[in-house]
Amino acid sequence: MTLQVAPKSRLHLFHAIGVELEYMIVDCNTLDIRPITDELLKGVSGSYVSEVERGDIAWSNELVLHVVELKTNGPASIPSGFEPLPDIFQKHVDDINRRLAAFDARLMPTAMHPWMNPWKEMHLWPHEYNPIYEAYNRIFDCRGHGWANLQSTHINLPFSGDEEFGRLHAAIRLVLPLLPALAASSPIADGALTGLADFRLEVYRNNAVRIPSITGLMIPERVYTRADYDKEIFQRMYRDITPFDPDKTLRDEWLNSRGAIARFDRNAIEIRLLDIQECPLADLAIVNLVVDTVKALVNGKWSTFENQKVQDEKDLYPILVNGIENAEDTIIDNSSFLKLFGFDGDAVTAGGLWRQIASELYDNFEQSESNLHRALKVIFNEGSLSTRIKRRLSSTPDKKDLKQTYGQLCDCLSKGIQFSAE
Repeated sequence: MTLQVAPKSRLHLFHAIGVELEYMIVDCNTLDIRPITDELLKGVSGSYVSEVERGDIAWSNELVLHVVELKTNGPASIPSGFEPLPDIFQKHVDDINRRLAAFDARLMPTAMHPWMNPWKEMHLWPHEYNPIYEAYNRIFDCRGHGWANLQSTHINLPFSGDEEFGRLHAAIRLVLPLLPALAASSPIADGALTGLADFRLEVYRNNAVRIPSITGLMIPERVYTRADYDKEIFQRMYRDITPFDPDKTLRDEWLNSRGAIARFDRNAIEIRLLDIQECPLADLAIVNLVVDTVKALVNGKWSTFENQKVQDEKDLYPILVNGIENAEDTIIDNSSFLKLFGFDGDAVTAGGLWRQIASELYDNFEQSESNLHRALKVIFNEGSLSTRIKRRLSSTPDKKDLKQTYGQLCDCLSKGIQFSAE
């Protein structure tokens, strides 16, 4: 089974997708982090490189040495659907785990390591592109959780020209506050429950507080052309970082740390707010639903572009913050926001809204035997992965309990199955 690669020039809305999945490398026995991504990649390529192409999927480095990223090797054509993607990613997870076994290591899922001490255990990537990582570290001190201990799923959606960009950006902005309800997987940090369902997003939204314009309110500003995006976001960000980065090492589009970022260098918008799940099947089920929801909004299924684009980030941000704390149990009582998704009531939980969206997008969703739909129903019926992890643990879990639970999560990843709290 292989992916069909879409042509990179002039891709239009929903003709292709890029998916990125990040995983931790941990010790097989202790489950402590192992900073050996460079050795993993060297074992394939023969030298210390930042990326190796493995057919449909590429493996690459991240900021820190204990994280490896798996991503579609170029834009993948999606008109035929998402069904092949979980098995394709799973095959590469299996390959990496076989290679890591030689180091007595394995991959761990979820968005944060449960007991890593990033202040003592962080190791920056020391090879290609290291000056970029060193600049980040010098300016922001990357030893904290918000830099050194977080793994996510990214979705890249293409556009062609300002009209497509504007419609795509407007739709994505509306979906962003709802993402923790589907994907929260980080309730634990520093060996304890944090009180938040999505602690990764809590630390992520504060990791560049020294220069607030880099992250903004996570929900991007209301800009719908390339010129306005450059003026309102890029130029303000570049201006604010100049005193800290006189050599302009970080003056690039990827400096932007909002929850969705415009990449005009490849004509795509990258969605960055999804926590990584316990296996590729769960991730791709969420990705499928998110993309289909964005597509429905772009096509005017529930609301017009004119109504979508006026939504202020200051009104969307509280929904996101609530979701960071409560995931699927978030109460949404912003009726004007709910109407954009065709919901007529005064209030609903975020999980309830997602279930309604799925039932409207997919015929006979509740009876569907699609692997992706069955994976979604696990999330709807048993809760986000964060909720399932918390349900498995006591209110004050000890290291033994955490090791047992996260060992089972590692097993879920290696087997390609979802995690149950039962």
